[in-house]
Amino acid sequence: MREIESSTIIEDVSRACIEANNDIGEDMVRIFQEAFEKEESESGKDVLRQLIENAKIAKEEWLPYCQDTGFAVFFVELGQDVHIKGATLEQAINEGVRRGYKEGYLRASIVSDPLRRKNTGDNTPAIIHIRIVEGDRLKITMAAKGGGSENMSRIAMLKPSDGKIGVENFVVDTVSSAGPNACPPLVVGVGIGGTMEMATILAKKAAVRAIGSRNLDPYYAAMEEELEERCNRLGVGPMGLGGRITVLKINIETHPCHIASLPVAVNINCHAARHKEIVL
Repeated sequence: MREIESSTIIEDVSRACIEANNDIGEDMVRIFQEAFEKEESESGKDVLRQLIENAKIAKEEWLPYCQDTGFAVFFVELGQDVHIKGATLEQAINEGVRRGYKEGYLRASIVSDPLRRKNTGDNTPAIIHIRIVEGDRLKITMAAKGGGSENMSRIAMLKPSDGKIGVENFVVDTVSSAGPNACPPLVVGVGIGGTMEMATILAKKAAVRAIGSRNLDPYYAAMEEELEERCNRLGVGPMGLGGRITVLKINIETHPCHIASLPVAVNINCHAARHKEIVL
């Protein structure tokens, strides 16, 4: 059994929260540049130029890329041969978020109750999804998920007979309905299958997948490309000012489902698709 000190997790999570918010990553800057080269609208090109400049300033001056520093969401793969010492894994992650958002002067965006709405002051608690896997490693993927784009996300329980076309139409309609409100160009996560709650988790997981990757199944990889083409024909464009580039990426994750069901969830991420990975 391999032991990992909770203090190590706290330190790494704290650093990941700051880095995710201040350095959007070379992969995102690269896809902004690719979008700039494809965009034909002058206003759209101007927006993309500003996104690239904003990313540069945030990294050089170590400032948040966006004022909405997000809900801290974690996908964790915990090896079954790992023992966390000193605190539970959830306690360690939440302490890392607490320290990171405080030390990084990142906006606290979480209220302790959905209706009484008192800010917790430190962006905790985090949303944590833990999966037990083989081995003695601990892999943590952190995403800072903004609220504006999250509000544009949707789920549907389609009929199995709706099939691939029904799923695609739902995804395109969701992106179209989001329009400028989700701060396009977007990174879109699509979860297909499982149950209602599984579909939404899959959609979130898809939204934080590494930029540039495709679904390993050629059927769904082709579907990702088809959906990107359809959504980029909507004309919403960067920040909703019109143009070719409404989405940067559409990622799909799937799971087996009941014969009577076809759940599909769409998780919308704005252009600030911030995430960091930790492997211990």
